[in-house]
Amino acid sequence: MHKLVQTSIFIALIFSSIALSSQTKDKKKPNVLFITVDDMNTWGVLHNYPQLKVPNIRKLVSESYYFNNASCAAPICIPSRAAFFTGVYPHKTGLYNNVSDGWEKSSLLKQAETIPEFFKRSGYETWGRGKTFHVKLPGKREENMFDNEVYHGGFGPFADQAHQNKSNKHWYGIQPWEGPDTDFPDVKNVDAAMEYLSKSHDKPFLMYLGIYRPHSPYTAPKRFFDQYDEKKMTVAPGFLKDDLADVPEMGKALSKGMKTLNITGQTESESLSKYLTAYCAGYSFADWNIGRIMDALDKSELAKNTIVVFCSDNGFQNGTKDHWTKNTLWEASDAIPFLIRLPNGKAYTCPQTVNTIDIFPTLIDYCELGNPKQKLDGKSLVPILKDYKHKWTRPGLTTTGEGYASIRSERYRYIRYPDGSEELYDHRSDPYEHLNLAGKATMKAVIAELSKNIPANFAKSLSEKTPGKKGKGGKTVDDGE
Repeated sequence: MHKLVQTSIFIALIFSSIALSSQTKDKKKPNVLFITVDDMNTWGVLHNYPQLKVPNIRKLVSESYYFNNASCAAPICIPSRAAFFTGVYPHKTGLYNNVSDGWEKSSLLKQAETIPEFFKRSGYETWGRGKTFHVKLPGKREENMFDNEVYHGGFGPFADQAHQNKSNKHWYGIQPWEGPDTDFPDVKNVDAAMEYLSKSHDKPFLMYLGIYRPHSPYTAPKRFFDQYDEKKMTVAPGFLKDDLADVPEMGKALSKGMKTLNITGQTESESLSKYLTAYCAGYSFADWNIGRIMDALDKSELAKNTIVVFCSDNGFQNGTKDHWTKNTLWEASDAIPFLIRLPNGKAYTCPQTVNTIDIFPTLIDYCELGNPKQKLDGKSLVPILKDYKHKWTRPGLTTTGEGYASIRSERYRYIRYPDGSEELYDHRSDPYEHLNLAGKATMKAVIAELSKNIPANFAKSLSEKTPGKKGKGGKTVDDGE
């Protein structure tokens, strides 16, 4: 009898082990929804511009790990996207500017696997629409990395002639759009994403959705313009006249002034109010689309096993430092909204100085996958997702040319230019970077410590264009600059 009981227990254990093994084998890998927006500053997550209306982003913050010291790897579209899609810094690839043929010129980018390429090789179904790389990749590389037929759609619709800015007709026209929402590629792309999420899927999926707004042109459905009173639009948080007085010459050269925004017959202040209204309308339009895709996910069973990553490719100055757009080394250009929502919906504010370069290794770690072909420069954020107080020692790095580097610790931003000139800002007392402390003797130790994080070597630029100068530029892409 005793042997019979032992045998029965042994058999039960075997079957239990087989069942557990089968469950583990059949356990589906997590799905990934990766949403990017274009030229979105941090107003929506910092809540420091009271006029801005973004209920869906704020809801997402309430469900997510919010990284309030997040930086982009590069403060302009093409190099930023190349960096987060491959996990390789611009100072290694040489792609610092909006170079149209950078993916052909850089041997690193040629050989590196992008996030969708790697996930597809790892057994995932890959889906992508909207703004991806901001440039056509060589051959059929992009077409082959996604299982669906990728539709981009472009930045349109552009303002008609009556609403165009005389100095930059193509990109700077302002027009509340009275046509159907589907005139906007963002709407078509989100509609397609919602349809995709309404279906069942046999394989885990990586879903990439690139939203074009709030990037110019400054068109959005009229109802989003109607949310704002142009006469009540205040200047951007941190706006200060003559804010370049203590900035080195190479820093000043990055600032392009406000002439681009000048509208015939209006003062600079009136023009700025009009553009702030248009920017916020585009921001709210993007927020509405984000809400639609998140609602579609949450209404499906897929939400129980889907990680959501949301970020912008770069920030935006909005007039601070006498500069409207981006592509500088200051906080407004480099800081981005960056959120990760786990299926459990827990929300934490995380002060760690993370970077878009960390997205690729984080997804690999979270989904328990192997390694891509290239060595990744970023670090996995999974330890922070397991413990939001996890100690993080690496500051954020942003570059915009050979020798142009910005280092962001939790307290300071340190900037160094190719000629050795410097800026240092203490965000504890000066969050909008008005007072350059680089020349103070008491800051030498701080600068010495932060300097250790500036790359020892910068790859030769793939463009002849020099930051702050027009130059020849080689093959470049117009980005509304």
